[in-house]
Amino acid sequence: MTMFSIGIDAGGTFTDFVVASDRHPLRYFKTPSTPHDPSEAVMHGLGEVARFFGYSLETFLAETTLLIHGTTVATNTLVERKGAKAGLITTEGFRDLLKIREGFKEDRYNLRMSPPPPLIPRYLRLTVPERVRADGRVERPLDLLALETVLDTFAREGVESVAVCLLFSYLHPVHEREIGDRLRARFPGLFVSLSHEILPQIKEYDRLSATAVNAYVGPVYARYLEQLAKNLNQAAGRCINLLTMKSNGGVTPAEEAMRLGVQAILSGPAGGVSGAAAYGRLVGESHLIGFDMGGTSTDISLIEDGSPHIAGERYEDGWKIALPMIDMHTLGAGGGSITWVDEGGKLRVGPESAGARPGPACYGAGGDKATVTDADVVLGYLDPARFLNGAAPLYPDRAKQAIHTQVAEPLALSTEKAACGVLDVVTTAMAEGIRLLSARRGVDPRRFALLAFGGASGLHIGKVARYLDIGKVYLPAAASVLSACGMLTTDLKYDFSHSYTASLDRIDLRRVWEIVHEMAARGRAKLHAQGFGEDDIVVSAAADMRYLDQVYEVTVPLPDLSMDDETVVERWAGHFHRRYEELFSYRQQHQEIRLTTLRVTTTGRLSHPELPQAAQHAHITPALLGRRQIYTDRWTDVPVYDVSTLGAGVEITGPALLEATFTTILVEPGDRAVIDALGGIVLYPRRADAPETEKTGTGSDPITRSIVEHRLESVAREMAEVMIRTSMSLILNSSRDFSTAITDAGGQLVAQGEGIPVHISALPPAVEAVRRCFGDDMHEGDIFLVNDPYHGGSHLPDLTAIYPIFYKDRLCFFAVNRAHHSDIGGGTHGGYNPSASEIYHEGLRIPPIRLYEQNRPRQDILQMLAVNVRHSENFLGDLYAQIGSVHIAGRRLQGLLDDLGTDTLMESVEALLDGTERRIRRLIAGWPDGVYHGETRIDDDGFGATDIPIRAKVTIRGDRMEIDLSDSSPQVTGFINSSYANTRSLAHVAIMYLAPSDIPKNEGSIRPISVIAPTGLIVNPNPPAPVCMSTNHCGEEIVEAVFKALAPIAPAYVNAGFSRRLRYAVMGRNPSTGKTFIWHFFFGRGGGGASQGHDGWACLGEINVAGAIRSPSVEITEERFPFYIVRNDLCPGSGGDGQWRGGLGATFEMVYEGTEPAKLNTAGDGAIHPPFGLFGGQPGKPHRYRILSNGVERVLRSKETGVILYPGDRILVDAAGGGGYGHPGDRSVKHRAWDEKNGYV
Repeated sequence: MTMFSIGIDAGGTFTDFVVASDRHPLRYFKTPSTPHDPSEAVMHGLGEVARFFGYSLETFLAETTLLIHGTTVATNTLVERKGAKAGLITTEGFRDLLKIREGFKEDRYNLRMSPPPPLIPRYLRLTVPERVRADGRVERPLDLLALETVLDTFAREGVESVAVCLLFSYLHPVHEREIGDRLRARFPGLFVSLSHEILPQIKEYDRLSATAVNAYVGPVYARYLEQLAKNLNQAAGRCINLLTMKSNGGVTPAEEAMRLGVQAILSGPAGGVSGAAAYGRLVGESHLIGFDMGGTSTDISLIEDGSPHIAGERYEDGWKIALPMIDMHTLGAGGGSITWVDEGGKLRVGPESAGARPGPACYGAGGDKATVTDADVVLGYLDPARFLNGAAPLYPDRAKQAIHTQVAEPLALSTEKAACGVLDVVTTAMAEGIRLLSARRGVDPRRFALLAFGGASGLHIGKVARYLDIGKVYLPAAASVLSACGMLTTDLKYDFSHSYTASLDRIDLRRVWEIVHEMAARGRAKLHAQGFGEDDIVVSAAADMRYLDQVYEVTVPLPDLSMDDETVVERWAGHFHRRYEELFSYRQQHQEIRLTTLRVTTTGRLSHPELPQAAQHAHITPALLGRRQIYTDRWTDVPVYDVSTLGAGVEITGPALLEATFTTILVEPGDRAVIDALGGIVLYPRRADAPETEKTGTGSDPITRSIVEHRLESVAREMAEVMIRTSMSLILNSSRDFSTAITDAGGQLVAQGEGIPVHISALPPAVEAVRRCFGDDMHEGDIFLVNDPYHGGSHLPDLTAIYPIFYKDRLCFFAVNRAHHSDIGGGTHGGYNPSASEIYHEGLRIPPIRLYEQNRPRQDILQMLAVNVRHSENFLGDLYAQIGSVHIAGRRLQGLLDDLGTDTLMESVEALLDGTERRIRRLIAGWPDGVYHGETRIDDDGFGATDIPIRAKVTIRGDRMEIDLSDSSPQVTGFINSSYANTRSLAHVAIMYLAPSDIPKNEGSIRPISVIAPTGLIVNPNPPAPVCMSTNHCGEEIVEAVFKALAPIAPAYVNAGFSRRLRYAVMGRNPSTGKTFIWHFFFGRGGGGASQGHDGWACLGEINVAGAIRSPSVEITEERFPFYIVRNDLCPGSGGDGQWRGGLGATFEMVYEGTEPAKLNTAGDGAIHPPFGLFGGQPGKPHRYRILSNGVERVLRSKETGVILYPGDRILVDAAGGGGYGHPGDRSVKHRAWDEKNGYV
C-alpha cells in the first residue's frame, strides 16, 4: 500500500498540489482555481492527481495519510467584502470603536476618498451595560435584561454571526462568556466570536478588530471547509483528517479552523514561508529572506535561526489583526504590476496590477497596460511558447507595443532600454522592501541568503540580490509551488497569550510560572487529543516587554522558567536589552522594564516527507533546449537549459536561461548557477562593480530618478519606524505626532516619511537656521537641535534634531526629525499655555545648538534641557529616540552614496525635484488664471480678541500660484500667532491636499507656490509674540482660507471644513505610582469635511494632520493614568448635512480618579465657528467642552489655563462634525435611509 501526503494551496488563479509518497518522487500539479467555489478546483485537481498515479479518487484518498490545505478564501472574503451579516456586542459607551479605527487614515494626503465601510454596520453594533476596571474588578455587573433586548434586535435582523468585545475582558472574561452562552442558547448554530478567546490581551481596538474580522469572514470560511470536508469524505467513503494552514505557519484540524477564520488570513502564503524554512534546514542555511514574487505582489519574509519571524500584528485591507502571524511584508510589485511615465516624467511601476484577467498585454486577453511581465517578454527572458508549461502562449508583439508606447516613447528611449528601466525600478522597490523589513527586525540582509519562490521570482531575484549585496540565492525545484510544498513541512501548532502587566523587577515569578504552565497544559491537551505523544510535543514560551513608558513591545524568548533560580529575571532583562539594541541600535540600561504579555506556543511534530535527491551528472549537454536572444545591455545569444535534466553539481555560468516547471530563471552575465543535491538551483550573483543605475544613464534620467526616490523614501520611513518603536511618550509612540525627512546640503526637502502633514515644508527652514548659525563649522557626527519659532521652528514643543551627513568630507544631506514633546517647561504643563502673552511664557526656547559633537553627546546641554522640563525621563527618552532615528538615516544614506557616488546621486535628487515641480505646475495650469479670495475666522485668542480673520488671496498665473495672506489680522496677544515657517508650510499643505496624493512631498512641490505674509501679522508676527498653538491655530484656518478661495474653480478638489483642534492637557500625581504625570487628550476627535462624491470621515481630527495622529487605547490609558473613561462614541447629528454628509465627531466622557486635585488647561478652537459647508452643504456642529464638578456643569473656554480638576470631576466633550458638501436636497434616498437606519442623524 502506497502512503501519500498531499499539500494543497488553493490560490486565486491556480490551485497547486504537491504529492509525496513512499514509492514515488515528489510530484507537482496545477489546476485553474474556481473562485465561485474553491472546493471544486481542489476536488477536480485531486481527481487528476489520482489518475496520474493510476488510482480512482476513492482509492487514492484511502491511501492518503496526510492532507494539508491552505487557501485564500478568508482573505478574499475580507478584501471583496463578501462576508457574513454580523452583529457586535460591546460595552455601553463604546459602540463605535470599530468605526473610529483609532482615528487612523492610511493615505493622509488624499482627503477626497470615502471612509472604508465597517465590517459591521452601526445598526448592528449594539451595547450592554457592564464594566470591568483596569485591575480586573467588576465595576458594573452585566445587565441581562438589556442583553435580551440586544438579542431581540439580532433576531429581527437575521444576523449570521456575532462578535463580542467588552472592555478589559482579557482580565475578566466572565461577562463575555455569559453573553456567548446566551447567544448560543437563543440561536443554535450562530457563529459566535468572543474577544477574550480570539486575542486575550490589552488594547481594546486590537481585540475588537480581530474579533470583528473573525465574525465577518468566519462563517464563509467555515462553510467552505465544511463543503470541502463533505466532498472529501464522500469521495473517500470515510472521514478524512483534513488539516488547514494557519497564518502563524502551523496547521490545525479543519473542525477547529472553522471557528477561527481570522487565523487563516495568510493561510496560503504562510505555507511558502514554512517551505522556505524547511528547505533552508535541508541545505544548512538558517538565515534566509523569503522572496515570493507572483503576479500582483511580492511577499517578503525573514527566517532566522531556522524559524520564520512571527509578527504580532498586520493590517489586511485596512483592518488590524493583532494575532501571531508569519512576519510578511507585501509589496505592490509583481509580474502584473503596471508601468507608466507620470506627469513629471518619472518612470513608475505598481502598485496597480493588470491582474490575472485581462492581465499583461502579452497575455493577449484584452489587456493593454504595460507591465513587468511585458518587459520580461520584450527582453527575451520568457519563451512565448513555454509559458506555464505551454498552457498559455504569450504574444511578444503586444508586449513590445505596450512598452514602446507607454514607456519608451515618453522617455525617448529604445524599447529595450525602456524595458530594462522597468526592471531596474521594480528591482529597487522590491529590494528596498527587503531592506525596510530587515531594519524593522534589526537584521542586516547581507547576513542572509535569499530563497526565491513564486512563478515570477526566477527572472528578478538575481538583480535583487546584487542590489542588496547578497551573495547567495536558493531557488528550490518546487519554487513555483512552494506554498503547497511547504504545507507538508509544517507542524500542528497552537498559540496562547495572557496579559500580565508588571515591572520586571517586581513580578510574581510563581504567578508567571502558573500562567505559562496553564497555557502549556491547554496546548498539550489539544495535541494529546490529536494523537500526539509527549515525545512529539514541543513547548516554547516568550514575553512581550518594553521600557516603562513605551507602547510597543519587543517579544523576548523565555528559555528558562525556574522558580528557584534567583538570576532568572536578571537573565530575562539581559535578553530584552540585547534584543532591543539589535533592533534600535541602543539600549536604556537603567530604564524600568515592563512585562505586558506572556506567550506560549505548543507544537505537535508531524512526520515530513523527504525531498528527493538529484541525480549526479558530469555534463550539461543533454539538458540544452536550444538558444535564445536576450537583452541585458545588448542583444546576446544565450543557451537555454531544462532544469529537470540537470544533475547535482552541474554549474552554469551566465548569461543563460534555465527553464523549470512553471518558471524561468535568468542567469545574468557573470552569475553562476549550481544544481544542489535536492535538484534546486543555487545562484551566486556577481558582485556589482558599479551600481545598476549607473549603467542605465546619468543621475538625471527617469529610471535612476525613480530608483533614488524609492531609496530616499525608504530611509525616511525607516527613521519613522525607529521613532514609533523607541519613543517614551504616548504623544509620539501611540499618537505619532512627529515627522522625519531628508534634505540636501542646501536645505532643500528631498524626501519625507509618513509624518504629520503640517510639517511638510516646515522642516527646511530649521535646517536653514542651523546652516546660517554654524556655516562651515559642521562636522561628521554632529547633531544639532532647534525649536525656536523665530529661528526655523514651528512651536516650542516641537524639537527638531538635524544630522549633517558627510561623504568623503563633503556635506551631502541632512537627516531631520521633528517630534512633539509632552512638556517643554514654561508657565503651564504640556507645552500649550493659553495665558502666554510672550514666547517666554511658553517654555524652553532653543536656538540652533550643537547637541552632539563628532559623535559625543554634550552632557551639559542635555542636563540643561532636562532640568527645564517637568518630565525629564520621558523628555530624554524621546530625545534619544530622535537621535536614533537620524543615526539610522546616516547609515542608510552612506550606503546610498557608496552605491551611486556623490555626483550621480545629487544629479538624481535635483532631477527628482524638477520632476515633482513639473507635476505641480501642470496641476496649477489646469485651473483658470485669476485672483480668488477666501476668508475664515478664529474664535478668539484667549485675551479678548474675537472673530479673528485669516484671509487668503490666491493668484494663478499660468503654472504659478501666489498665496497672499496680507489682509489677515494683525498679530494678537494670545498664542495663536504663526511663525512664517509654519505659515508657509500650511499654505503648501493646502495645495498638496488638492494634488494627487502620489506626488512626492519635496522641494519641487513647493517651488511653484509663493507665500506672502508681511511681518506684524498673525501669520508672521514680530517677536516675542507667543506662537505655541500655531500648528493648529491659525494653521488650520490658513488651509481653510485657501480651500475657500479655490472652491469656485476647483470644486472637485476641495473639502468642506474639518473640525478644529480640541485639546486638553492634565497634570497631576498618579496615586498608583506616586509620580507626576502629564496626559494629553487625543480622544474625542472631530469629523472630517465632505467632498464631491464622498462623505466625510468620522473622528478623523483636524485638517492639518488628516488621520496621521492616532487615538490612544482606553485600556492603556486607564492602566497608566487615574482616569475612568465612560464613553467614546460617535455623536449623531454632528456632521453637516449635504448631498455628501460631513463626518461625525465623537462624544466623550471621562472621570478623574486621582486622590488630589490636578491642573487642566485647554487649547483649541471651533467652539464658536463651526466647520464650514460648501456649495449649499450645512456646517457641522461646533465643539462643546464641559466639566461636571459636584453636579454642576461648567462650559470651558477653548483657551483656558489653571482649571482645577478635583477627584470625581467629569470631563465631557462633544466634538465638532465636519461640514457638508452640496445641497442637502440632493442627497440620495438610499443614503438618507442608511443615515437614519444607523442613527447618524
